[in-house]
Amino acid sequence: MRAKILAITTLLVFIIFTSCDTLNQTVQAASPSQGTPSTSEIGNGLKQALEIGTGKSSDQLSAVNGFFGNAAVKILFPPEAQKAEKTLRGLGMGKLCDNVILSLNRAAEDAAGQAKPIFVAAIKQMTLQDVTNILLGNQDAATQYFKRTTTTQLSAKFKPVIQGSLNKVNATKYYADAAKAYDKVPFVSKLNPDISDYVTQKAISGLFVEIAKEELNIRSNLGARTTPLLQKVFSFADKKKS
Repeated sequence: MRAKILAITTLLVFIIFTSCDTLNQTVQAASPSQGTPSTSEIGNGLKQALEIGTGKSSDQLSAVNGFFGNAAVKILFPPEAQKAEKTLRGLGMGKLCDNVILSLNRAAEDAAGQAKPIFVAAIKQMTLQDVTNILLGNQDAATQYFKRTTTTQLSAKFKPVIQGSLNKVNATKYYADAAKAYDKVPFVSKLNPDISDYVTQKAISGLFVEIAKEELNIRSNLGARTTPLLQKVFSFADKKKS
């Protein structure tokens, strides 16, 4: 009888301790995304999110067809040249126009990979006030921050890369050929054959379009918060906004 009681007691103790261990593991697993994050955690969490988002955007756009295959950022003829494009296509020069569009997008793809270090530098320079404003701000607060702080640097960095890329992929030649062909049409305004400024501006705009998408994703999609720190910081932001 005594042996039976001892066995039952031992079993109960084992169950209690096992239950406590399981409970502790559950609490530990849940805790990273709960509670109020420290100032340091908020800063590190937001910067982690921004590095992920800007890096992903840069990688996507610098891949083959990153611009050309993405309708939201695909670069077409400049607005002032679209009448020329229509005229040239009507004259049977559709292939030349297609070559221009493809080459413009290839040049932008070539330059997009240069954006990463510029964004990383902007992220490192963020103040605590910047971090707070972005975390608790509008859905595009981070995108607007990058527009303010990186556009000038991006333009300076992209312009020579774009120019070199335009030459490398024959965009300069194709666009110059298109301009020459159009200029031969009677009674039309001549086209400016220099297209590097336009492609630079469109490449930068495309980057911000993709960054805005990534920012919205991490703010609204719980599955995009891929680390415990991101979960904790953005859960805190969700509560503050609700």
